[in-house]
Amino acid sequence: MTSWRCWWCRRRSAPTRATLRGWNVFAALRPPLRFARVGALLLVGSVAFGEVSTRTLNDGNLVLEDIPEIPQQVLLDLSRYQNVRSAAFRSWAPDGKSIYVSTRFGDVSSIHRVDMPLGARRQITFYEEPVGGIAAQPGSDKLIFTRDAGGSEFAQIFLLDPETGEAQMLSDGESRNGAVVWDRRGTRIAFQSTRRNGASNDVWIMDPDDTSSAEIALPSPDGSWWGPAEFSASGSKLLAANYVSVADSRVHLVDLDTGTNRVLAGGEGKNSVNIAVAFDDANEGFWLITDQVSEFNQLAWQAMEPDSTPEIITADIPWDVSGATISHDRERMVFVTNEDGMSHVYLMDVVSREYRRVDSIPTGLAGGMQFSPDDRRLAMTLNTPQTPSDTYVLDLGQNALEYGDLTRWTDSEVGGLDTTTFRIPELVHYPTFDEDGDAQREIPAWVYKPAGKGPHPVVISIHGGPEGQARPSFSSTYQMWIDKLGVAVIQPNVRGSRGYGKTYVGLDNGFRREDSVKDIGALLDWIETQPDLDQERVAVFGGSYGGYMVLASAVHFSDRLTAAVDIVGISNFVTFLENTQDYRRDLRRVEYGDERDPAMRAHLEKISPLNNVEQISVPMFIVQGENDPRVPVTEAAQVVEALREQGHTVWYMNALNEGHGYRKRENRDIYQQATVLFLKQHLVDD
Repeated sequence: MTSWRCWWCRRRSAPTRATLRGWNVFAALRPPLRFARVGALLLVGSVAFGEVSTRTLNDGNLVLEDIPEIPQQVLLDLSRYQNVRSAAFRSWAPDGKSIYVSTRFGDVSSIHRVDMPLGARRQITFYEEPVGGIAAQPGSDKLIFTRDAGGSEFAQIFLLDPETGEAQMLSDGESRNGAVVWDRRGTRIAFQSTRRNGASNDVWIMDPDDTSSAEIALPSPDGSWWGPAEFSASGSKLLAANYVSVADSRVHLVDLDTGTNRVLAGGEGKNSVNIAVAFDDANEGFWLITDQVSEFNQLAWQAMEPDSTPEIITADIPWDVSGATISHDRERMVFVTNEDGMSHVYLMDVVSREYRRVDSIPTGLAGGMQFSPDDRRLAMTLNTPQTPSDTYVLDLGQNALEYGDLTRWTDSEVGGLDTTTFRIPELVHYPTFDEDGDAQREIPAWVYKPAGKGPHPVVISIHGGPEGQARPSFSSTYQMWIDKLGVAVIQPNVRGSRGYGKTYVGLDNGFRREDSVKDIGALLDWIETQPDLDQERVAVFGGSYGGYMVLASAVHFSDRLTAAVDIVGISNFVTFLENTQDYRRDLRRVEYGDERDPAMRAHLEKISPLNNVEQISVPMFIVQGENDPRVPVTEAAQVVEALREQGHTVWYMNALNEGHGYRKRENRDIYQQATVLFLKQHLVDD
């Protein structure tokens, strides 16, 4: 096999115009980035090939094409917004008196320890790449964490001693690993890995003290995703998750002694969501979240016997249960609902199955729930439109439904900004082109508006997924646009978004893909009816699938748009499906369609923005990460080339040390600055 160094040498030896335009020639050929890699190619100075002006920043890792120099005033205007931090809860320390959080004081997020409410954050990890998942070892002060290289998402598993800061890599350094779960005695881990062949998402078991003990517990029979959920009390059985698509997930029971497994919930042709929560040790059953009998994901209990059906616990809550966690003593549970985009937290007595909403938690988003080792407290991450993600701890009573004070443990820096002045979004519902039963279908959207009468320019920000969901979270980026550009921001949850029932999630599947694009057309119609919004100055913005939506909107509505920002977006569904990483290709085919089927391939080619660039006439800013395993860099490079051949204005930014989005502050800051400059030139001052 050709070495990494030879691949980079080949790039150095041929600095062609195509190479400088997103490295599109070699990106389609080179092997995926692994954990140990050669440093990125460095380009210096500013060069121009033909009409394309290229320069690099950040030691050559950030390539900018046709992007003007950022004015000093823009840097000054944005500096405080770019110094906003967060401190998400990650784990309890084994003594139950301290917590671990992730926050950024350098270039990337690192693990920090906090020993008291609002105490100092003591940094534990000091890597050039952000730390991913964290799992504390039961009965020990050690932590498992994952970390990749350059945004490749080929994460490796490490065992960390927080006292010394020393970490040992447990995985092979080559495969993609994650979803680490400890057994209850802290002697083994279960995890997902592509170690067997680079494509299959198998479940593995390992004794961390002996990495040679790693073995497959559940081989993936197909291209879907498999991962562990929880060990039984004895450690002889494992609840495992099988994710086929957003509408099809299954729970399996793995017997680790015999190597056999059987499906407990879901299955071939059943098309239902089934998410394992925990074993019920006392009653020989298990807890799960399922939509088997509802439009929404509900908390349920089910017996282990074959052909058992779930007993629904939350039937009176007509919204999704988004997550649940059981206490160590198995006496109480906490679950979180997603009610019209906002989180509500409930405590439940697992014996009586009674539950109670925790009213002291502020309106916003809640997640990362974890009981303390003694089950007397509950830690969580809370986020509101006016406060970034911070860690809070809820005191719990003797009774499973009792709770006391909610205490804030971190108070993240906000760059000296008065976040109480941040605009709070309004939830609206606008009519779209089709009907839902006998009524006109309506699309939910969050609308942020500046002070004053307007009419304000508008940025339509479209989430990814496609099954993502726009929710009223803290966004220093949106507030920066509102304050410095005077724009309104609208976040639509077009069809295909989760949170509104399984029928809604499936409305954009297969041959109906462009129906979600029509929902953006309907939003443009709605904007025309709003006197404080300027229908003549509207931009679209989005990443990943949201990037596809940006490109598709530019194809269909260029006459109604003035600017577009596409971040790691899909430009051609066929080339995307052929070039996305092996371990996720079949997962995406379920959502977008199988390009190997001639009829579907013809449809995907027909609707792909790359094949319709002649209909695009708006200025475009395209942002990409060179190492993106999801949406390869070729998706950006090919549409940049095609747009330029049409004579269109295209700004292009490619980070050689990033993947599916920018995680390093030095890159993210410049990207945000360039976005503000682009919107100012092509939207606000148009």
